[in-house]
Amino acid sequence: MNGHERKRFATAAVLSCVAVAMLGLSLWSPTLYRLFCQATGFEGTLRTTNVPPPSGTTATEVLVRFDANVNSALPWRFHPLQREVRLRLGEEALIHYTAVNLSDKPITGMATFNVVPEKAAPYFSKLECFCFTEQTLLPGQEVSMPVVFYVDPGLAEDPTTRDVGTITLSYTFYRSENQPTPTASAAPPSSSTAGAGG
Repeated sequence: MNGHERKRFATAAVLSCVAVAMLGLSLWSPTLYRLFCQATGFEGTLRTTNVPPPSGTTATEVLVRFDANVNSALPWRFHPLQREVRLRLGEEALIHYTAVNLSDKPITGMATFNVVPEKAAPYFSKLECFCFTEQTLLPGQEVSMPVVFYVDPGLAEDPTTRDVGTITLSYTFYRSENQPTPTASAAPPSSSTAGAGG
């Protein structure tokens, strides 16, 4: 091999390594992003570990709206049974979402979530939810998915959040990373049932 061929071979090897690294990063990025958001509360993502029960309620109320989205690679229908609830700060609430597998095969999905406005996320505490847990639905199966939560009274005491009167809890379901994605022609369009006014 002469010097020119060695140079071309080295360039090809470097580009191949870069391509493999980019592919690996793209496959693991949803998991890495989810772990980062759970640990830091970034982008309105709630912390779901070691959440204490509510310590008491106040007279101040907040409106909580519910939003549901499905990634186009997941042939499910997903929506909240309640569009919104009004509750006092510190009051525990139970709501349900429903998911239906529209395909003729068992499919596993996983939900991510966030809270809008982002500044309210530290005060939105979930005691029970289905997020970040793989859910396998059989063909045509419909399931109810409960969420138990409360909004901490500190929301009204914090100068940066005391103006918050409405909070939106939004979930998005994705096909599990452990399951192959169907071809683009077989994937149904994404759906959204926005409970939020924007």
